[in-house]
Amino acid sequence: MILDETLTQLETNIHQSDTIQAEKKAELLHLLTTLKSEIAALEHTHAEHAESVVGFTARSTQEAIRQTRNPQLVALSTQGLTTSVEELEVSHPQLVQIVNAMSVLLSNIGI
Repeated sequence: MILDETLTQLETNIHQSDTIQAEKKAELLHLLTTLKSEIAALEHTHAEHAESVVGFTARSTQEAIRQTRNPQLVALSTQGLTTSVEELEVSHPQLVQIVNAMSVLLSNIGI
């Protein structure tokens, strides 16, 4: 429940952000919607992994959409996001693909 609330708040923050181009915002929102369903499934079998993925997703997104971006913080948080799903590559390949796509997109926002 808390994870879903976190992702919903993140979605609101993305909608309200004026630092993201419309095309990238739409892509990010699409990925976030897909991530929500993957997290819902993961939460039942790997709760701690789900918490980690959501936490790093939130931190990475917040760093990427800040008015004054710190590229080093974006890099660290997206690296954490990517690392948070490494163990799940075999059991949840779709989740890993989504997270990797989000990491790349977040890294490229504002460049």
